[in-house]
Amino acid sequence: MTHARQQDTHSAIQVVAHRGASEDAPEHTLAAYKKAIEDGADALECDVRLTADGHLVCVHDRRVNRTSNGRGAVSALELADLAALDFGSWKDPDESPDWDRDFTSVLTLERLLELVADAGRRIELAIETKHPTRWAGQVEERLMQTLKRFGLDAPDPDDSPVRIMSFSARSLHRVAAAAPTIPTVYLMQFVTPRLRDGRLPAGARIAGPGIRIVRNHPGYIARLHRAGHRVHVWTVNEPEDVELCARLGVEAIITNRPRQVLTQLGRA
Repeated sequence: MTHARQQDTHSAIQVVAHRGASEDAPEHTLAAYKKAIEDGADALECDVRLTADGHLVCVHDRRVNRTSNGRGAVSALELADLAALDFGSWKDPDESPDWDRDFTSVLTLERLLELVADAGRRIELAIETKHPTRWAGQVEERLMQTLKRFGLDAPDPDDSPVRIMSFSARSLHRVAAAAPTIPTVYLMQFVTPRLRDGRLPAGARIAGPGIRIVRNHPGYIARLHRAGHRVHVWTVNEPEDVELCARLGVEAIITNRPRQVLTQLGRA
């Protein structure tokens, strides 16, 4: 590959901040997403869960124990309960800055959408629905309602600023039925026999393999491309993995280190 061709390939890869710039700031907090925007990330990735009183919040785990000073399942807590917790001090408590409480309280999806709308440049969103959940179907329903309030429920399918991701094919099927123009990403930890030829479940339009799949089965990326699918890889943090993804021509890299990846791709 010539140097010019390599530059073109690298510049075409979208860099997605996984839970924000989550290596530098507490994941899923306003601090992490503001840092990702400052770093130049093309898109922000978030996980959404539904609280007991019906709010979508950006929390990865089923329980808040790991990333806050509280305990309990997100689905059993109301937004006011979550708002009283500290979601910042767990990260590098001996070395991290004194996080501003306003930047490390629980983050609602609505607040994240407001941040993106006020960013002053195009920033895409990759929203992951978490499963299994006690709110079967209600997460997707509330997600569609929230996106509609922001005018994101019926985007141009070829230029959408938002996409929905999930390990659950059923979740993506619900999204595709409710909003057929929103791109959907099927996340994979491993490749099942029926998907080895590059096909994806009904309702999924983009492949989302984990980096272990890419390392162990690089030929699978070519099969996905031959099947007409874009490929978004998670979670890509090491320089050799970034280079592998670039060499294989993936369309998006999801990373905890957006600034470093952008620098390696010659974009920072």
